[in-house]
Amino acid sequence: MDEKYNIHQIGLNYPSEKEKLISFLRSNNLKFEDDIDLAYGIFDSDENILGCGCASKSLLKCFAVDSLLRGENALGSLISYLTEDRFNKGYYNLKVITRAHNIPLFESCGFYTLANTNTLALLANKKNAVGLFTDNILGQLNNKKDSEKSCIVMNANPFTKGHRYLIEQAARYSELLLVFVLESDRSFFPAKDRLNLVKEGCKDLSNVYVFSGGEYLISEATFPTYFLKEEENSGELYSLLDATLFAEKIAPLLNITKRFVGSEPLDNFTNLYNKTLKEVLPENNIELIELERLCVNNETVSAFRVRKLLKEKGVCEEIKELVPEVTYNYLKENYG
Repeated sequence: MDEKYNIHQIGLNYPSEKEKLISFLRSNNLKFEDDIDLAYGIFDSDENILGCGCASKSLLKCFAVDSLLRGENALGSLISYLTEDRFNKGYYNLKVITRAHNIPLFESCGFYTLANTNTLALLANKKNAVGLFTDNILGQLNNKKDSEKSCIVMNANPFTKGHRYLIEQAARYSELLLVFVLESDRSFFPAKDRLNLVKEGCKDLSNVYVFSGGEYLISEATFPTYFLKEEENSGELYSLLDATLFAEKIAPLLNITKRFVGSEPLDNFTNLYNKTLKEVLPENNIELIELERLCVNNETVSAFRVRKLLKEKGVCEEIKELVPEVTYNYLKENYG
């Protein structure tokens, strides 16, 4: 870049610097997101901000560049600074979710397109990023890695009898069932605990294997919305991107031919997500099977009910009716 510009980190803990970043993003019709833990800016000699790029863990986002920097490789410079910091902090698999028309810009900076819905795209800094994720799973399946597989993706926040019932039913119709627990730590219960509860709660099912969802089964909680317009539906856009990545990249590499979901009588977002899966998966030769949710006392068992009871009454007998023993013991030990 021209020497009259300088790049340095923006101090997010300093209100004046943070407000300067927020104001610059706003002037570019973008929103600051609270999960940002790193920001770099391009400044002129008077410390006016002319460009910025941010990160939340391994996700790079909130890029904006003033027209004055056209031809200065501003985006490439910002990505270089962000990448160096992320690598130093142990984040090696970097991702960008952006508008599809920005694909050439990020590909010119060394990123590779993993999924493209024609509206949004997911890119990564490694060409074989999804392959590294799936190879790790296949390596744990040993002689069963070539088997035809089914899968379930769940948050399990926490693991309930409803989750167990869904897994049991899916396992009956599957040669091999892979259960992926979303990795995002935006849930009430930590990702590590949620994963361990599902593993422990399913260890008696011989054809069920439980894995972390990793970085490429996208959680709604970490989906960036800073670039969305008011009239755009974030749920629709997220669902389509996640379903496209799963159908076009993850499922073929794992030989997944069926995906199971639970019916959703209450949650509008889950209904929308299931609807998107029904449209996208069959186009990629993957069968979507919707199973009826478990009911206890004529009420659907849900993790939301468990969290609500935990907040209102603590670890009570009503919760005991809704969760497996492994979850109840965990709740007593940690929240009793």
